[in-house]
Order: sequence, then structure tokens, then C-alpha cells
Amino acid sequence: MKMIVAVIKPSRLDAVLDAVTEAGASGMTVTEVRGYGRQRGKTEVYRGAEYEVKLLPKVKLEIAVPSDMVDAVVEAVARSANTGKIGDGKVFVMDLESALRIRTGDKDAAAIAG
Repeated sequence: MKMIVAVIKPSRLDAVLDAVTEAGASGMTVTEVRGYGRQRGKTEVYRGAEYEVKLLPKVKLEIAVPSDMVDAVVEAVARSANTGKIGDGKVFVMDLESALRIRTGDKDAAAIAG
């Protein structure tokens, strides 16, 4: 099993959700986060005063999938989150040692299956 963590632009969330579902993932956790990387923030004007916003709003997705689905889900995230502009985000893939569905007691692959 693998845990896919993606950080994307909030405006691409619906497209990514549809693409990941179509790729076969049965669920995900979505968190609103803030961060910066190469984008380095932006300058805004508020009531005539200019200020720099260093931490930009992003969305963090956490998707647990069986190992054989990783490539399809990563491709779906990358394709649907891509705008071709700086700040599109990143995708990380990590090993997932175990999983437990609390309600039923299902473990590992059965716990993350739809």
C-alpha cells in the first residue's frame, strides 16, 4: 500500500477529485493549507497599502491506494492539477505500513478498498 500526498492549487480541486475517482481511488482526505516554494508568494494592495503575502493558499490531498494503483492515481493528479504555471504543486508517494477501518476492523488493503 502507498500513501499519495499532493499539494495543489485550490482552484484545481474539483478537477483532481474527478480524475482521481475515475482512476479508481475510493476516497481521500482534503485539508486547506498554506505554503510557498518557487512561487515565493505575491504582492497585494489593501486599502492603498502594499504588502507581501508569502504563504499562499493550497490544498493538501492524502490518498491511500494499493501499490498497483499508484501510477494511475499520480498521473490523474498530475494531469488534472496542471495549469502550466508556477505553483501547480507537488505529489509525494510514501509507503503505508498498515491501515485499519475502525468501524469494521478491516485491515490493510480491505480497509482502504471502496
